[in-house]
Amino acid sequence: MTNILLKDTQNFVTTLTMNRPEHLNALSVELRQELGKTFTALKTDSATKVIILTGAGRAFTAGLDLKELGQTGMGTESSRRESTNVVKAMRNVGKPTIAAINGFAVTGGFEIALACDILIASTEARFADTHVRMGVVPGWGLSQRLARLIGSSRAKQLSFTGNYIEAEKACRWGLVNEVLSTEELLPYCRKIATDICTADPETLQDVHRLIDHGWEHSLAEGLLEEARISGASNQGIEATVLEENRKRVQSRGRDQLD
Repeated sequence: MTNILLKDTQNFVTTLTMNRPEHLNALSVELRQELGKTFTALKTDSATKVIILTGAGRAFTAGLDLKELGQTGMGTESSRRESTNVVKAMRNVGKPTIAAINGFAVTGGFEIALACDILIASTEARFADTHVRMGVVPGWGLSQRLARLIGSSRAKQLSFTGNYIEAEKACRWGLVNEVLSTEELLPYCRKIATDICTADPETLQDVHRLIDHGWEHSLAEGLLEEARISGASNQGIEATVLEENRKRVQSRGRDQLD
């Protein structure tokens, strides 16, 4: 049986590829479980500093597997729990995540993309939120995250109509950062990931948390949290700088005596 989630780690960058191309990488129960388990494991994986998520074939992911849902039902407690765990595991991984959106990102697949920190698209990417057409209320964060990225009016246009938006317009609207050819997509994302790997790990973690905190709270609350984290983090740096300056002054004094 084909591995439905491919994992490749090189130079502290782990690339995860959803691998059900014949089903447009639809999020079956098995794939959701694999995503949840893998992101949970990567949280404590010392060989991984940055995670790239992409899809095989012509889709990033077309969302929940409707054929499977038709057979098992979409309202079961286990289904809701698995659905929640995917995005929860992604948001709690504590490491920068990059969505390399190679093709269709639809409804649940759109939500998976929005759960990532940085969104980069290929020219083949297409986005749609079809929850209203399916009679299902979003449960993975799309109703909150989309408007924060592109504004309330544009989010309403997408979510109320269920219409597709192409990559170039998604970039103009601020949904994705860049649009590249299919061939350039993964190399570009890996370049970003490599640059991130050069950051000081503890500072990166603090800044990551602060940006997320500010996105989820008011400006005033965000500034208070920044002051708290900055004060605690920079105190040690200031002490180190003062000690280095003291040593340099002492060294210059000895040189003058000599």
